[in-house]
Amino acid sequence: MDVTVVGSGPNGLTAAVICARAGLKVQVVEAQPTFGGGARTAADPEFSGVEHDICSAVHPLALASPFFAKFDLPARGVRLAVPEIAYGNPLQGRPAVIAYHDLERTCAELTDGASWRRLLHPLVEDWREVVDLLLGDKRSVPGSLPSALRLGVRMLAQGTPAWGSLAGRDARALFSGVAAHVLSPMPSLTSSAAGLMLATLAHSVGWPIPVGGSQAITDALIADLRAHGGELTAGVEITSPPGPPGSVVVYDTAPTALLGIYGDALPGRYAKALRRYHFGPGVAKVDFVLSEDIPWSDARLGQAPTLHLGGSREQMAHAEAEIAAGRHAQWPMVLAALPHLADAKRIDAAGRRPFWTYAHVPSGSTLDATEAVTGVVEKFAPGFRDIVVAARAVPAARMADHNANYVGGDIGVGGNNAWRALAGPTPRLDPWHTPIPKAYLCSAATPPGGGVHGMAGYYAARSLLRREFGIAALPFLGPDSGPKLTA
Repeated sequence: MDVTVVGSGPNGLTAAVICARAGLKVQVVEAQPTFGGGARTAADPEFSGVEHDICSAVHPLALASPFFAKFDLPARGVRLAVPEIAYGNPLQGRPAVIAYHDLERTCAELTDGASWRRLLHPLVEDWREVVDLLLGDKRSVPGSLPSALRLGVRMLAQGTPAWGSLAGRDARALFSGVAAHVLSPMPSLTSSAAGLMLATLAHSVGWPIPVGGSQAITDALIADLRAHGGELTAGVEITSPPGPPGSVVVYDTAPTALLGIYGDALPGRYAKALRRYHFGPGVAKVDFVLSEDIPWSDARLGQAPTLHLGGSREQMAHAEAEIAAGRHAQWPMVLAALPHLADAKRIDAAGRRPFWTYAHVPSGSTLDATEAVTGVVEKFAPGFRDIVVAARAVPAARMADHNANYVGGDIGVGGNNAWRALAGPTPRLDPWHTPIPKAYLCSAATPPGGGVHGMAGYYAARSLLRREFGIAALPFLGPDSGPKLTA
């Protein structure tokens, strides 16, 4: 075996696919009984016709990620439904604010649409450059300096107290809601970068929802890996360096996992740095089974597959500050998704459908967030409680039970800050290559950070192919019958 990949999340599978297509013998080892990490779908334990997405549900980067663009999920049979409404943000005492796929329609409903247009129109026109910049390896010269400047100015504005330059309370709430997809204080460069990229994609390629659930993306990666000779094993926890002596290992894991795997064999300085590695706040997940659609006070929200239920910008910023300080927010930031709005097959024969939610909580929280999330939804949909058939809660402290990377509930694996997005777990020119011989990291703890985009796996594979096997050209990644190399 040439390469062993530990962990089968999107980044691990990406690295495995690239290495297998380069002609190497590859095996993937997963501790969980199912493959996919942050992109899995499973049936409800009581209502088998209702399927919940274990982590990610909506995939803004499924069409836009440079890796997925080359891999071409639609050509592999993965249907990515792009709804007309990307996301909605209900507000108390006033109409909800909606981000449509159409930028101009969004601006038309805002109190100051011109301000939203000034912020996003240049980025929407140049969305590929925006993605390349934010999902880049952070070590290459930007392809377009004007694009980098446009993005940088907006990041500084929305990531600092200058974020008031975005006019209108509704627009500010709309942007803050999408920025809250990362667990980070507001304003910050991290939340600003995430908000700008996701909002830009909402108005360009849209926010796709994979028909059949997130598992469809995982299954496409696995099918390609097996087609190129790769092997996969589930239900095996790695506690010592895997594979034959001298083989390469890629870890789609939290960096701290290396402490237990290598023990005293770790270089002293690196081991010390890993012991100091810091994980951020967590999420408490609640998967609901609903008997019917949610009775939103603003009927437009009934067509919004993704919802940001944090209220106003001020309320969201306060909630994020509370969890960063280790306190539960009275009104936590809640992200929610209704995938059945884009995928009617997610409704079972009795009309039951899934409702996916996360609540932001302090790291390691043991809170069952069912009542907290229910209370937040009730603010905007009185009567929600009456349509809840079941609720499956996973506190932040237990998130690692179904994905060991989510230490304390941190779905960003400690990578949700500007420094980590640049430097990786420890400052290195090649953050995917560890000081351990032939050992690489490819999880969300390495650049470019969290999200189902595969780019950390892409960069790790690029690094190891060059360093370990002298392969400078990455293999062709599009749908074909064999591992053809590009020029």
